[in-house]
Amino acid sequence: MIEDPFFYLCAIPAILIFGMAKGGFGGGIAVVSVPLMSLAISPVQAAAILLPILLLMDAVALWSFRGQWSKPNLKIILPGAMIGIVIGSIGFRYLSEDMIRILIGFIAVAFCLNYWFKSQSAVERGPSNIRGGFWGAVAGFTSFGIHAGGPPINIYLLPQRLEKSLLMGTMAIFFAVVNVVKLIPYSLQGSFDRTNLLTAAILMPLAPVGVRLGFYLLHKVSETTIYRICYFFLFVVGVKLLLDGGLGVLG
Repeated sequence: MIEDPFFYLCAIPAILIFGMAKGGFGGGIAVVSVPLMSLAISPVQAAAILLPILLLMDAVALWSFRGQWSKPNLKIILPGAMIGIVIGSIGFRYLSEDMIRILIGFIAVAFCLNYWFKSQSAVERGPSNIRGGFWGAVAGFTSFGIHAGGPPINIYLLPQRLEKSLLMGTMAIFFAVVNVVKLIPYSLQGSFDRTNLLTAAILMPLAPVGVRLGFYLLHKVSETTIYRICYFFLFVVGVKLLLDGGLGVLG
């Protein structure tokens, strides 16, 4: 089990934020979790510790949004996600920890810039095999590496303007399937050693707390305010990871 207090200072808010996203409060903010934990441990270890916790969150989300999903969209995005997971499982093993830090930092900064500068006048769209397959694959890839599949899949689903519970139910099933499938390559890569599993077990009780907190905040606090705070810190963390990774590669 990890005993470094700084790790838990990073991990506790990271898990609560991810749980809030699973609870329906700002799905995109979950992207901050692995970068935040990566300030204390390697990105690979952070992702491994987080995956069992996400499975519990998925179970709570599936129960909360049971019977509410978009079958046409799931038939499109799930096959794409499987391709993305395969690409991720092959590609990430050839990257050093510093290169992974650079990749995570780049994705974090890119997601922030997209959030801050994207057009607010998106045209309403319906399901699309091409767009859905592409963004499903991107979501599978980023979800495999840093559990950050939310923003890519939101890019595809949000323009459809699905009813809130239908949107969250669709995402609940999507990520439940994706995370279960990710168990296979994570296990084959030896990610679930004793240290990671014990640490995940210690943090596991935070999972339902975060999800329920998301349900509560969904009706009590301005989502825009939380988004601004989370994306600001995500940008700061992303820049730090870019600098750390860059210095590691050059040095």
